[in-house]
Amino acid sequence: QVHNVINDAMDLLEFRDRVIKASLSCGYLVVSTSLQCYVFSTKNWNTPLIFDLKEGTVSLILQAERHFLLVDGGGLYLYSYEGRLISSPKYPGMRTDILNAQTVSLSNDTLAVKDKADEKVIYIFEALSGKPLGDGKPLTHKTEIVEIALDQKGLTSERKIAFIDKNRDLFITSVKRFGKEQKIVKIGTMVQSLAWNDTSNILCGIQDCRFTVWYYPNTVYVDKDLLPKTLYEKDASEFSKTPQIVSFVGSQVTIRRADGSLVHLHISPYPAILHDYVGSARWEDGVRLCRFVKDQTLWACLAAMAVASKDMSTAEIAYAAIGEIDKVQYINSIKDLPSKESRMAHMLLFSGNSQEAETLLLQAGLVYQAIQVNINLYNWERALELAVKHRTHVDTVLAYRHKFLEDFGKKETNQRFLQYAEGVSI
Repeated sequence: QVHNVINDAMDLLEFRDRVIKASLSCGYLVVSTSLQCYVFSTKNWNTPLIFDLKEGTVSLILQAERHFLLVDGGGLYLYSYEGRLISSPKYPGMRTDILNAQTVSLSNDTLAVKDKADEKVIYIFEALSGKPLGDGKPLTHKTEIVEIALDQKGLTSERKIAFIDKNRDLFITSVKRFGKEQKIVKIGTMVQSLAWNDTSNILCGIQDCRFTVWYYPNTVYVDKDLLPKTLYEKDASEFSKTPQIVSFVGSQVTIRRADGSLVHLHISPYPAILHDYVGSARWEDGVRLCRFVKDQTLWACLAAMAVASKDMSTAEIAYAAIGEIDKVQYINSIKDLPSKESRMAHMLLFSGNSQEAETLLLQAGLVYQAIQVNINLYNWERALELAVKHRTHVDTVLAYRHKFLEDFGKKETNQRFLQYAEGVSI
């Protein structure tokens, strides 16, 4: 029975066989019976799209905006809402009977499945081809994983996966790993349940009897110190023991309590609006929204988003609004740098990616700046190594090192520095 709450229309959908599973999301109702699968559009309940199933044992239906996943005894099948089979991903030792909504996650371009044989492994597939993503290696964590979830919006290259491990710690990492080891970052502890928003990349979870919303989880890759300022927390003792988040749609979170009853929570709609503005590069509108709402959390989100998108002037305004004066000064000093490469490198340094910043400067031929970056970070060995390798500014590195040791009243003990100090007059 379908009841439209807006205009009170009622529809009774009758099927030839017994209904096994049903799922309503993204404007479609997907129903599987023991023989067929029916796809109804919420705009039209009279003419469903019907196709036959190989096995009538569908154990899970997951929906994304563009397609849906059926899991049965035989495998995983991705279908478009027109009823076309898109792909059927496979991995070694696949057992579909034990998969559930906590161990499989689907987004518009990616499918993630937790392995049963080795619980530390998550297999990640391209949705359209069904092939493993990137270099084909699965994502591996150091402890067993309990629950996984892919974010739903944004670019494919920035797709993130959040997962809870056996210690109930919440981690986030990028799905795409370009050759280098992608950092898996911890963003929460004692997390019981989690869900991504359907329209923007906002994550919510129940964390140690607190309901927590990470308005912009990507902050950990941009400015770690800012993460606590982008959170919303609320007491969750009203949900009793072991509550589960059922869905997070728009600004409404639905939570199922242990006794089976559903509780609805509302969160602020403004972070989602801000995500929308930033997604379409409307920075001025974003600043205007923050000024209107006058909320520190929102300003902190805008600051992190601006740094992630390398928009310096917006970042400066947002950091000033939350009183991070040291960062405002650093951003100001970056804006005065002469070349585009050095500005980019210093933005990377700002986010803590010193290795990438150095690589970028060396590729642009700015050897002295790369050496200076290492000197500023007291990374003496690397600074000397670069100077010797490029046969330039060895004396500069030695002079800085000499001054540094003098300030602390220390003697030089490093063999490499002693060796080069003999041949170079400072």
